[in-house]
Amino acid sequence: MPTEFTVRGAHTAFQRPERGTVQVTLGFEGPKMQPVYDRVLRDLDSVKKSIQPMHDPDQGPVTWWSTKHVRTWANRPWNQDGKQLPLVHHASVGVEVKFRDFGALSTWVSGHVAGTEGFSLGGVVWALTESNRHDLERAVRTRAVQEAVRRAQEYADALGLGAVTPVAVADAGMLGEGITPIGGGGGAAYMRMAAKDSAGGAELNLSPEDIEVTAEIDARFVAE
Repeated sequence: MPTEFTVRGAHTAFQRPERGTVQVTLGFEGPKMQPVYDRVLRDLDSVKKSIQPMHDPDQGPVTWWSTKHVRTWANRPWNQDGKQLPLVHHASVGVEVKFRDFGALSTWVSGHVAGTEGFSLGGVVWALTESNRHDLERAVRTRAVQEAVRRAQEYADALGLGAVTPVAVADAGMLGEGITPIGGGGGAAYMRMAAKDSAGGAELNLSPEDIEVTAEIDARFVAE
């Protein structure tokens, strides 16, 4: 009767990001809506003019950018004594800019942080290009399966059995009824990424950490 082995294989790889998407907001507030709205439009026009000369989908330094619709609203704030203050009008618009040149990214952000009053940096999303991300995920999954084979064979060797034969491979946590994947949710490979933001001298230094790609799989083997 064959002996069955169920093992988990995992592998992690790290790669430097290739794109950084800056997420910013231009926003102002004041006692009247029209001046606030006009100020946002003026600053948005200035930001657009700073992006357009850098935009080149193939060579960069900016490969893509977009702006959202201007959002307006009003509220009546309260002071510390519980008195309701006059109406305050707000206007804001979001802008996203994808860079392939991270030096240009830092320079562009630092210039607007210093020179644009309503400019607010929401964050930077670091990423790989789609093609390289798929290649890395494929390589990581392959290594995870190889790790599972190695572990299963080590168990078989310890028991004095022969070569193992695979009978099932699945995303981690799915070799059982009612069990759902772990880690990445819907797939065997998932990414973690982080960025270190620090200010240095007169120029903002946005330095991304490596993107971490991890794959975890479960596999079932048998050996005579």
